[in-house]
Amino acid sequence: MHPLITPEALADALSARSATVVLDVRWRLGGPPGRQDYEVSHVPGAVYLDLDTELSAPPGAGGRHPLPEPERLQEVLRAAGVREGAQVVAYDAGDGSVAARVWWLLRWAGFAEVAVLDGGFAAWEAAGLPVTAEVPAPLTGDAAGDVVVRPGQMPVLDADEAEALAREGVLLDARAAARYRGETEPVDPKAGHIPGALNAPTTGHVGEDGRWLGPEGLAARFAGLGVSGDVAVGAYCGSGVTASSVVLALEVAGITSAEKPAALYAGSWSNWCALDREVATGG
Repeated sequence: MHPLITPEALADALSARSATVVLDVRWRLGGPPGRQDYEVSHVPGAVYLDLDTELSAPPGAGGRHPLPEPERLQEVLRAAGVREGAQVVAYDAGDGSVAARVWWLLRWAGFAEVAVLDGGFAAWEAAGLPVTAEVPAPLTGDAAGDVVVRPGQMPVLDADEAEALAREGVLLDARAAARYRGETEPVDPKAGHIPGALNAPTTGHVGEDGRWLGPEGLAARFAGLGVSGDVAVGAYCGSGVTASSVVLALEVAGITSAEKPAALYAGSWSNWCALDREVATGG
């Protein structure tokens, strides 16, 4: 399955009553909770999943959004109706970065048929497609999904590996440029970036219309950062969420592939700070 799906293609799949599960993962750094938006309006049949409590483990030394325990993730996905052989589409309210976390998590869990809604909920509404405030009933028993989480199917970096990759390959920092340079840090205790990392803000993945750039545009962007298929590449951000969109963008660009994806430093800057590692500033 391609990592991105258009609103029209998703609407067609839902109209055909295909085995498609839609996940609403709208979330904002600092709130308010995305569930409030979901309860007002969402894609018909979509199930809301909370990034903080359902798609991450509790915050701690591992970072602000550590990877969830496999058993917990399986429980959450089954309750949302995710079944073997189905396809899953995730959407958010922004540039796809949070939805990309779901894409990455499912791929990490061994589930390949997952995509991000190109343009998110805004694109769905702009296309004039139906929305609803009706919340689906929780799925239990035979109605629940049967997906089996098989963790470890996507490469994950720890702090030492991220440090080494910044020296020997390319490590991309997905945060805004001001945070990368250390001019501001609204969340974590230290400002700056991992020494040797290059800045690739997630906002650069999308155009003015909110849709993702095509393969050529993304490939050109990464080429400007010295990224090619010949060099090892990985990504990090504040807590391992938005960096997932860098992994996705690299795949869309054709620089990496489903068989050989980019690595993710899951703990990201929040873990780096907790470990009191060396910090670089400036551009």
